[in-house]
Amino acid sequence: MTSIDALLSADRPFLTDGGFETSLFFLDGFDAPEFAAIVLLDDPAARQAIARYFDRFLATAARAGTGFVLDTGSWRGCTEWAGKLGRSADDLIRLNRDSVALAREIRAGWTDRVAPILINGVVGPAGDAYAPDTELDAATAERLHTPQIRVFAEEGVDLVSAITMTHVGEAVGIARAAQAAGLPVVISFTVETDGRLPTGETLGAAIRATDAATDSAPLYYMVNCAHPDHFRDAFLAREDWVARIGGLRANASRLSHAELDAAEELDDGDPEEFGRLHAELARYVPNLRVVGGCCGTDHRHVGCVSHHLHAPAAV
Repeated sequence: MTSIDALLSADRPFLTDGGFETSLFFLDGFDAPEFAAIVLLDDPAARQAIARYFDRFLATAARAGTGFVLDTGSWRGCTEWAGKLGRSADDLIRLNRDSVALAREIRAGWTDRVAPILINGVVGPAGDAYAPDTELDAATAERLHTPQIRVFAEEGVDLVSAITMTHVGEAVGIARAAQAAGLPVVISFTVETDGRLPTGETLGAAIRATDAATDSAPLYYMVNCAHPDHFRDAFLAREDWVARIGGLRANASRLSHAELDAAEELDDGDPEEFGRLHAELARYVPNLRVVGGCCGTDHRHVGCVSHHLHAPAAV
């Protein structure tokens, strides 16, 4: 059985991490342009902080007896970001390779306690993840994201995940680029406080359109960078597309994207409430495969989710 097979057939959800960037920047005090944690890979102190960060989540997975999806720190790794980050496209490609290498190092320290650990090549939007000024057509998105995805294929990641997708065109382009590279792909959309994508499209419509344009290429879909309150009602409708949801990575805060973008302090919400809300959501998501967190969450939040979903094995 492959690691992907184990993920898709597990009787309990795998764990993943929380708010990677918000933890590094707000809690650990690092700084980088455009929220681009990938450039911190050149900083030895940041690399140590990244390893410590993931160790906390992997320890939770070890206690719960679950597998783990280990992300690369490459959300801003699309070469379209190179100019804004003051890097060349070649340098950003190098950093993407290094993000996989660091993930391998972290995995090596836990393989005797957590299995399987899947290395997940993270692909972020080519533009603003909260308020995209341009909606990409699928062909353009495929061209822009192919260099990063090709690196992930060459480095042997287990899968790629498009995180914080705001519109269908970019999601379709990434899915097609992953197909061309021979990699399993997950698509994660983000929604506003009304449960709709920033484009105004419903989550269900976006999933159906992406499936139709890619012959249902994604392994599953996720929702990330939104509080559970923002998308719960969409799940309660129990429409057929909900069966395509396989992952949840919610925000700790109920604030809107615009409010979060302007925030100078981290809103970490209530970890225990966060866990309870996921236990409620899980009743409506029949094919839930992986749970973690997004902005404002850390190992406490994911630990509370695990307590509710994996009890009594989780401590």
